[in-house]
Amino acid sequence: MKRIDKLILGSFWGPFFLTLAVVIFIFLMRLLMFYIDDFVSKDLDMATFGRLLFYFALLTIPTALPLAVLLSSLMTFGNLGEFFELTAMKSAGISLTRAMRPLLIVAIGISAFSFWFNNSVSPWANLKGYSLLYDIKTAKATLNLKEGIFYNDLPGYSIKVDEKVKSALDSAKGELLKGLVIYKHPMSGVASGNREIILADSGRMYTDKDRTYLVFQLFNGNDYQEYSDNASVNFASSASVNGGAQFVRNTFKDYRLVISLESFGIKRTDENQFEYHEYMKNLKELSALTDSLQKEYTKTSLNVASTSKQYYTYQFKSDAVLKQKIVKDGKWVDSVLKKKAIAPPELAQAALAQAQNILSYATSNITYMTDKEKSVWRYQLESHHKFTQAIAIFVMFLIGASMGAIIKKGGFGLPVLVSIVFFIFLYVLTLMGDKYAKDGLLWVPLGAWMANLVLFPIGLFLMQRARHDSRLFDKDVYIIAWERLKRKWATYRGQSTVVSH
Repeated sequence: MKRIDKLILGSFWGPFFLTLAVVIFIFLMRLLMFYIDDFVSKDLDMATFGRLLFYFALLTIPTALPLAVLLSSLMTFGNLGEFFELTAMKSAGISLTRAMRPLLIVAIGISAFSFWFNNSVSPWANLKGYSLLYDIKTAKATLNLKEGIFYNDLPGYSIKVDEKVKSALDSAKGELLKGLVIYKHPMSGVASGNREIILADSGRMYTDKDRTYLVFQLFNGNDYQEYSDNASVNFASSASVNGGAQFVRNTFKDYRLVISLESFGIKRTDENQFEYHEYMKNLKELSALTDSLQKEYTKTSLNVASTSKQYYTYQFKSDAVLKQKIVKDGKWVDSVLKKKAIAPPELAQAALAQAQNILSYATSNITYMTDKEKSVWRYQLESHHKFTQAIAIFVMFLIGASMGAIIKKGGFGLPVLVSIVFFIFLYVLTLMGDKYAKDGLLWVPLGAWMANLVLFPIGLFLMQRARHDSRLFDKDVYIIAWERLKRKWATYRGQSTVVSH
């Protein structure tokens, strides 16, 4: 490797990894802001939260690579141009394309890595990340008692606390609760009402070591229970009978109520339930699914015509009957046309019902076939994106390297602005192409490759301008051109005035 190649590569890798890290961080912050309501009060441990961020960081790499290549290549050649290193290379007989050769090889390598990543790692990360996100979203919030408000998220219980007192004496047993009211609902349903209530002057709430059970340690209270049957109840406490129902009161000084936390926390869902999505498939699986869906669509469309015959009723008259009604002079046609057909009410109702059945059958088939066709488009679109995201890296390199050689500005000022503009352009064109392709408004390959088809000619044009040392972005060029245009316009007006006189 020559020194010039080491110089260019050394100035490329620093901005590349920095930009990649910044873009991944921005996308992760976007994820946190979008799902912040689902993360709050879920008591996520650091391992679960770390795994979620790791999976989604992997998912953002294919999106971040084009921007990283664009900005780093623009900064590399911008710095070379700003410090006249490009000029020195050209004076030594080294062309711009020769100076770009090491980064061109790197861009091709990153494109190949992006294709492998999209085809092998992204489906796995999508499956793991979105299944974990679904489990977090469906998990119940942690137990959070508020003063003076009934808490009803524990199955079978309604709990109210008058006051919570924080104490550092025994933090393992939780904070001190005063004025507890606990209603126990029968698990069979609410129709039987509340048949047990616990009142306590104070208590503490804590969980066991495995966070499997919630324990309420209650002090100085009463447990009131109602029994609807007339069976005898043998308690050491007082009891009263009223209208066939038994009311039992138990007085306690120290009582522990243990409640299962089975309904709380994260429960892992079977990941096979998410494998149907196109983002969870590699190129081979997408190709197989697309082929099977197309065959199923073709088979269904061919069966519609033959199956719809069962909704029609045919009645034929014999040839003898037809011959008796035919008039030889041919005037029977006019007479038939003048008559108004009157059908019996039963026949009209049967025809109406048959027509409604046909309409329902046709509508359901149209909906079914439209869904199948859209599924085919989605799978085809994702198959193309395995390639388009890789090719976008090469396109962004052409634009970035050419723009850097033209504007001759390094650092994080103008290059960052230019890179963001082109990246937004790429992102918007990709979204537009995907939307039109999924809706059937564009041919799927055209919608998938729209962004690259638009930006690749721009990259070639900028490369051609950079090779010829174009001053495309110099303000003086446009000022001089504007002055020339004004002089030509003044000369033209003067000549037209002389001709008119």
